[in-house]
Amino acid sequence: MNSDNKSLVGTWKLVSCVLEDVETKEQNPVWGTNPNGYIVMTPEGRWIVIQTAEGRHPPQSDEDRIGAFKSLLAYSGKYRTDGNKVVIKVDIAADESWNGTEQVRYYKIDGDELHIEAAPQPYPNFGGKVMRGILVWTRE
Repeated sequence: MNSDNKSLVGTWKLVSCVLEDVETKEQNPVWGTNPNGYIVMTPEGRWIVIQTAEGRHPPQSDEDRIGAFKSLLAYSGKYRTDGNKVVIKVDIAADESWNGTEQVRYYKIDGDELHIEAAPQPYPNFGGKVMRGILVWTRE
């Protein structure tokens, strides 16, 4: 593990998550104002993340299950850092299209807060618009 990783190691709780349209700069609090989520980063270089929208309910129908899937992000993989960049080589994900990809995130630590910005990418749930995630986490 390089020295950059040491400050990331631990468990972080999601505080806020917005998706920003790269073209218009419009920001959407995609998981609501009180999102749920955790990132766990291990000293061995494993990244595990799950995020869900606020206000979810147990699904009662196939339509509910589709909504539940759309309000969930979960993936894991080995991560490496390079300066303020984290690259996660995804080996398991709720969205199968992420498996085998490298997800790029940029981070800054400010006290007990972790600020992460995702590299711009198309989001199928938003009509394929190119967006970037902007997230704030707090150390557990």
